[in-house]
Amino acid sequence: MGYQSLEQCLLDLEKNGHLIRIKEETDPYLQMAAIHLRVHEAGGPALLFENVKGSRFRAASNMFGTLERSKFIFRDSLQRVQQLIELKNDPVNAIKHPVKNFTALMAAMKALPLKNPLRKPVVYQEIAIADIPQIHHWKMDGGAFVTLPQVYTEDVEQPGIMHANLGMYRIQLSGNHYIPNKEVGLHYQLHRGIGVHQTKANNKGQSLKVSVFAGGPPAHTVAAVMPLPEGISEMTFAGVLGNRRFRYTYQDGYCISTDADFVITGEVYPGENKPEGPFGDHLGYYSLTHDFPLMKVHKVFARQNAIWPFTVVGRPPQEDTSFGQLIHEMAGSAIKEEIPGVKEVHAVDASGVHPLLLAVGSERYTPYAPAKQPAEILTIANHILGTGQLSLAKFLFITADDNNKINAHDIRPYFQFVLERINTARDIHFYTNTTIDTLDYSGTGLNSGSKVVFAACGDPVRALATAAPACLTSLQQFENAQPVMPGIVAIQAKTFQDYAAAEKEMKVLNTQLQAHLDDLNGIVAIVICNDSNFVAHTLNNFLWVTFTRCNPSHDIYGIDSFIQHKHWGCNGPVVFDARMKPHHAPPVEKDPAVEKSIDHLFEKGGSLYGVL
Repeated sequence: MGYQSLEQCLLDLEKNGHLIRIKEETDPYLQMAAIHLRVHEAGGPALLFENVKGSRFRAASNMFGTLERSKFIFRDSLQRVQQLIELKNDPVNAIKHPVKNFTALMAAMKALPLKNPLRKPVVYQEIAIADIPQIHHWKMDGGAFVTLPQVYTEDVEQPGIMHANLGMYRIQLSGNHYIPNKEVGLHYQLHRGIGVHQTKANNKGQSLKVSVFAGGPPAHTVAAVMPLPEGISEMTFAGVLGNRRFRYTYQDGYCISTDADFVITGEVYPGENKPEGPFGDHLGYYSLTHDFPLMKVHKVFARQNAIWPFTVVGRPPQEDTSFGQLIHEMAGSAIKEEIPGVKEVHAVDASGVHPLLLAVGSERYTPYAPAKQPAEILTIANHILGTGQLSLAKFLFITADDNNKINAHDIRPYFQFVLERINTARDIHFYTNTTIDTLDYSGTGLNSGSKVVFAACGDPVRALATAAPACLTSLQQFENAQPVMPGIVAIQAKTFQDYAAAEKEMKVLNTQLQAHLDDLNGIVAIVICNDSNFVAHTLNNFLWVTFTRCNPSHDIYGIDSFIQHKHWGCNGPVVFDARMKPHHAPPVEKDPAVEKSIDHLFEKGGSLYGVL
């Protein structure tokens, strides 16, 4: 249905058993986040906090906590959005099946934003930043943050809503050196539309006007995270997904979403930055303090009875996982059209999304003969790593499957398929001194690191071992070899000191194992870690530790490795040094005292009794 407001959506969720109200007073400092995390981990309902300490506004979270709930919210429009995306990919289909596609084409009429005839947003009251619920998510966070913002900017060269950008960029409301109620932090990363807008404004010596919307119809929130092609307005997508045209007006030169619950307006001036962070982020670690653009607040508005939406991110999976799943539901087929030859790309959420991509492509270069080694999939790999936010990936595994039996979202069988086929002497390709995700601290600096492609296809070349060979259980300086999955073993080592010491340690490992290459034939990868029991305990532990704590160029070694004509390879297993390094950001951790303080909510008589 076409929700006109956030509250209308929440009432619909409550009516259908998808929401619980929390009537007890809750503290926005750590406590609300802890409640959210506990409910989300249990697969629980959306939450409406009715009594937020220090604020007269209510707050809502976990609305998108499961894919099923997200699909319920958009149950009347999801199929039409999928049809429209398919029609864009195959416009001839609309001509061939006009009746079948008529509904989808009519839904596209909702795409055109509707300028509200009101000269000013009279439904709003003017408030201060301090009036907003000051939700502090993790103990080391630098202040209160907006975690579900819709950040709106316009192109100074092509002003107007049809060339505007709506993105979800972190906003720091308080803390650090921000002047209370007058300044907020604006954190955005690589490959974001707002960066293009700020660059153009800077080049003209102008400030960039920014409007931050929060709340409103849920389609607006999803539109802010939808990876649309540059030049396509997210507001048009919001209209189609929400089955309601995006409504807006202007005040003091700022765009105002007249359906939003809150609007913060302000300006970003060229060269004016302040330290932003730390913030417990979606890789499961803190993003640290760095200089980011400073937004000077103009005015802040709130609707009558406004509801403040928020989420909590940390070690995945979290609520933002459902955004990725929903996007895949809507636009999973689009990647095939954007990158010829690709069948599927999976950004693995358990590894923090950007660190690890699993892809399935095609091998069509020599149809007259079976592919014996990667060819087309190497071209596809380059295309993937040059496409939008996919270019932020560190690790890309890619294979070809002519029989369409491999699913990149089925992670264990996918890895087994690749590991059975990969030639470690030939099929590993590095990209050094390049860009990686801003939130990833495994590299050599902010946004800086390396990438690696593991490409494998053809017939199996080995049977994978399911247990650690004897040569891995009696090593010096390394201990507690634990099988992770067929072909992969985790081994524990002492705490990482520096890369000079690591080089020596890996030489010791190589010396001990070079004589056992035959025994290691079924082992493709060895993960060096701080706690091998933890890494081997679950698939998610392996994915999180291995791919968030490695910088490929610095942390990948190989048994009996070599460099030939500038190509690196190894004749034995690949070694990933996935220990925590001194330059890594610390992982987020729950506070025991805060956890204890919310127990009463889940006990008999509490609002959340029976949820877990």
